[in-house]
Amino acid sequence: MRILLIEDDEHLGEGLQQGLRQQGWVVDWLRRGDQAAAALSHTAFDALVLDWGLPGRSGLEVLQALRARDGRLPVLMLTARDALQDRISGLDSGADDYLVKPVALEELGARLRALIRRAAGQAAPAYQWGALCVDPAEHAVTLAGQPVQLSAKEFALLVRLISQPRRPMSQEQLAEALYDWGHEIGSNAVEVHVHHLRRKLGPDWIRTIRGVGYVLNPDKAQA
Repeated sequence: MRILLIEDDEHLGEGLQQGLRQQGWVVDWLRRGDQAAAALSHTAFDALVLDWGLPGRSGLEVLQALRARDGRLPVLMLTARDALQDRISGLDSGADDYLVKPVALEELGARLRALIRRAAGQAAPAYQWGALCVDPAEHAVTLAGQPVQLSAKEFALLVRLISQPRRPMSQEQLAEALYDWGHEIGSNAVEVHVHHLRRKLGPDWIRTIRGVGYVLNPDKAQA
C-alpha cells in the first residue's frame, strides 16, 4: 500500500518514512503543504499522513482542498496540536483519524491499515479469497492453512490484488502501488513479481486479462 507523508520536520519525516517502509508500506515524503495538490493529482495513494503545521500551505488547508475534490482518500492528521478544539477542527474538516505527536510507529501503521480497510469496505483485519488468506498486520500469507513465504514486493502486490479482488489492475497501477518516486522501475518488474506469485501460489490464482492487466481468479473465491 502506498502512503503520502507530508511532514516538514526533517528528523521526524525521515524516521516516519523509514519506519513505515520497514513495516512494508511504500512511502513518498513531501515537506511543504503547497506541494500536495500536484502529488495527489498525479499519483494514486492509499492514504495520506498529514502534518498540521506546514510551510506554504497548512495541513488544514491541504485537507479542505482535498475534500473539495476527493472524499474517498483516507487522511490521518499527525500534529503536535492536542487541544480538544484542534482535534474537532481536524476531524470536522474531513480527517478520518487524528494522532498527536510523538507517535508510536506500530500504532500509526495499525491506524493506517484500519483506515484503508474501512475505505475499501473491508471489516476483517485479514483478506480472504477462498483458501487464500492475507494478513497485512502480521505480514503473513496462508494457502489452505499452510504458510506461504513471499518477498516484500510479492506480498505488496498480492495485498493490492486481494484488497480489490474483482477489479483488474494494469501493470502501471500495480507498479505505482509497489514503488515510490525514488525507485527506477524495470519494464517487466510487475511481470516478474506475478510470475513468482504464480510459482508460489499456483499458476491459476492470478489471471491475465490481455490488454487490461491482472486480477485474482474469481473461481477461487469459493474454493
